[in-house]
Order: sequence, then structure tokens, then C-alpha cells
Amino acid sequence: MAASTTPRPKPSESSSPARGPVEAALADVPVGVPLGVAYSGGADSTALLLAAARLRPGQVQALHVHHGLQAAADDFERHCAQVCECLGVPIHVERVDARHAPGDSPEDAARRARYEALARVAQAHGLRTVLLGQHADDQVETLLLALSRGAGLPGLAGMAPSFERDGVTFLRPLLRLPGPVLREWLRTQGQGWIEDPSNADTGLTRNRIRHGLMPALEAAFPAFRDTFARSARHAAQAQRLLHALAQDDLSAMQGDPDIAALQRLPRERQANLLRHWLAAGHGVACSSAQLEELLDQVQACRTRGHGIRIKVASGRVEREGPRLAWHPAI
Repeated sequence: MAASTTPRPKPSESSSPARGPVEAALADVPVGVPLGVAYSGGADSTALLLAAARLRPGQVQALHVHHGLQAAADDFERHCAQVCECLGVPIHVERVDARHAPGDSPEDAARRARYEALARVAQAHGLRTVLLGQHADDQVETLLLALSRGAGLPGLAGMAPSFERDGVTFLRPLLRLPGPVLREWLRTQGQGWIEDPSNADTGLTRNRIRHGLMPALEAAFPAFRDTFARSARHAAQAQRLLHALAQDDLSAMQGDPDIAALQRLPRERQANLLRHWLAAGHGVACSSAQLEELLDQVQACRTRGHGIRIKVASGRVEREGPRLAWHPAI
């Protein structure tokens, strides 16, 4: 574990009324409700916790997820407990097994385990709102990853400023603040943080983007954080419109997709409806190849005896009478 050499503030300093960019970013966070802050001990979550504790004294609780993936994880937990004691903020620790299954992405597995744990511990302590520390640099990295994977609008929309999971509202109030601004602000506060050793592992795609591409973007396009964020907002707006259209189209069918009704729609609109049906109704996403095959089968289905049975995600889409149905793998 590598830690910043800047000291942690004394309790009297943590209640300073001084305002800065991080406090300003939290201006729209709900007032008068208990708040959870996802706190890893890194610079981003430390800045978020410190600002939230100042702005909402007595209303903030820290949520720390112990992933158990690194030898330093126990040191992270001890550091977080010390900072919270200094700030007078309760801390709740949730231990998870974030190991990934064969063929699964280690980063994706850890992220899923983290959000599940945060929602679980938040509910256990009566918290309905949890703040996350992702910032503008994280948003750029997310967009670049989406582009590298050939993502559609949902991916290009990046990280949403807010989302719901298991009855908990998650907010990302720092999405417009660059990472260097957060670290500089922490230095001015005399607040230390931990540097996760895994952040230097360029075997991870996100770290290669951070250490290789981000400096090049900074040199070539100094305003890239703002322009990338604007593109993400445009993509999110377009996706909301497509979502609303898919809801209307599916509602008109009064149930699962009706094959004859699908055939009367343009192919792009069929694809939009089917993606929505699978995601909203069954929590699965199909690959581009699976979707194209399904669309071809829908188009070819002109006789009573024409069957459809296509593998989609972890299950299959089948024809059942005049409609499509999705069944999970047995």
C-alpha cells in the first residue's frame, strides 16, 4: 500500500467552513436525509467523504467494501477506519468475495460485487442514498472502453449521474470534476489518502488508458473531459428516446413481442424493441450477431410451422404461437 505523505486533518480542521470545488459539486445532493458514501480510501472517495461530512454533519456514514483481492486490503480498511474516526463519521465494512469466474472480466466481477455489497450494507443501516466518487477522468475512461468494444448508445452514454439498485439511489456528484482537481483540493486540506497498487498495473485495460491515452488526450485536446462528457450526455438523451419508443411499441403488442406486428416495423425499430424486451423483461443483453440472427428469423417467419429457436445471452428466444418468448438455460 502506498499512502500520500500529506497528514490527515485534526477533527477541528475537518469542520472548516471553507468551500471549494468538491463542496460545490455536492450542492445538489439531497438535504435532510442520511447519506452513505462509498469509501475505499483512495483520493476520489476521500475527497467525497470529506466534503460530504462538512456539508452534512451528522448525516453521513461511510461504506467500505473489503474485496479481499489484495494483501493490502486489511491496510485499506484500517486506514479508512482511522480517517472516519478523525472525521467523526461512522463506518460500515462489508466483506465480499470478488473473485471472477472463468471467462469473466476481473474488473467487471469486482464492480458487480462492490455495488451489490454497497446496496446491501446501505439497506442494513437505513440508507436510501449512496454517493459514489467517480469523476470526469473515470467518465472518459469508460467512454474509451465503450468505443474499443464497439458499444451502442447505452455504452456511449457512459456513467449516469444517478441510478437505482435494490431500493438504493446511487449518485455520482463528481462526474464533472477532473481527478487532478480532486487531488489538489485534498492537498490544500491536508488530507491524506491511499494509492491502490493495482492502479499501476498496465495489464488492466483501464489502467493502460489512464497512463497511456489520457496524457496524450490532455496534450492534443485540453478540453477533452468537457467535450467527452457532452457527447455522453447526447448519447444518454438519445438512448432515453429510444427506450421510450421501445416501451410504446412493446405496450402496443400487449405482451411478449408479436411476430406479425414486429414485421410491420422497420428493422431498426424491431431491433430497438427486442433489445428493450430482453433487457427490461428478462435482464439479459444479446450480442450483435445474436440480434441480427433473430431479426433475420423474424423476417423469415411467414408460415404457421416456421420455428424460431436462437441462443441469446444465457438462454434462448423461441417462437410460441404468434409471439416470441425467452427462456433461461436449464
